[in-house]
Amino acid sequence: MLGGLRNALVRERLKPSQNRTSYSHSIICAKHPEDDMTEFDTSSQDAATLETAPTRYIEGGGIRFAYRRLGPSTGTALVLLQHFSGNIDAWDPAVVNVLATDRPVIAFDNAGVGRSTGQTPDNVAAMARDAVAFIKLLKLSEVDLLGFSLGGCVAQQIAAEHGRLVRKLILVGTAPRGGEEHLLAVLQDAFSQTDAPDVRLPLFFTKSSASQSAGLAFLKRAKARKEDRDTDNGGAVTDPQAKALITWCATPDPEHAILRAIRQPALVVSGSHDTMLPADNAYAMFKALSNAQLVLYPDSGHGALFQHHELFVSHVRTFLEA
Repeated sequence: MLGGLRNALVRERLKPSQNRTSYSHSIICAKHPEDDMTEFDTSSQDAATLETAPTRYIEGGGIRFAYRRLGPSTGTALVLLQHFSGNIDAWDPAVVNVLATDRPVIAFDNAGVGRSTGQTPDNVAAMARDAVAFIKLLKLSEVDLLGFSLGGCVAQQIAAEHGRLVRKLILVGTAPRGGEEHLLAVLQDAFSQTDAPDVRLPLFFTKSSASQSAGLAFLKRAKARKEDRDTDNGGAVTDPQAKALITWCATPDPEHAILRAIRQPALVVSGSHDTMLPADNAYAMFKALSNAQLVLYPDSGHGALFQHHELFVSHVRTFLEA
């Protein structure tokens, strides 16, 4: 699997990025026949959880986006931008459900991921364009963003380019453009641990007993939804996503142009022992951003927000409500 991923990355680096659909203000929101609720019908979403909320669809620009919308119908929506290889059901219900008790929360699959149609781009800029198109299809004029890992790179791109759209952003376990990453090495090490019940255990958590215990609890929560679970599209998603993340970090940005273009308040979060996107990235972002707060969680890896979910939710709420 990893060897195939490496080979695919080499091939992709030799190819120009494929043309992406261009979105205009004339996009029409079309409801998919399977969907029995439009983006304006929010009568049942207040009581819904990540485990119980129906998967909805909205279409525009040739892409049908899958999403779940939780929480109240009023307030600034918090849009979640997922990690490398993840889909809607890879989020932690202990994070999403609690955040949705007092604000709208939207988890979605970007182009090509999970049940969304279209092709997964191989660069962060195109991923950001697709995400913005989705937000505009929902007719949201202002949102907060929570970007985890690759999703944090996408969140930076959106915030830098769409100052009026983004109110605040939370960047978790991510890296600035030109930052440090060890994606392939960490994946290879994780997949070599064949005794692990799930690859996310060595990927997201440290080797300490406390972290491993928290990891097992997270896996149980993440697998709680039994009906209508999201789908895994394999290499069609992970190959271009890997290229996007590696290219983002390999692109020099000594002046931190992306970060310095972000004027919105930002909360930067990292685990103390994140081996995939090390905590040094978080400190670099904190220093370059004009209005940022930094939180580092102890004895935690890439999945610090899942290990310390109660503390993380508390920090996010305090930040968003300030």
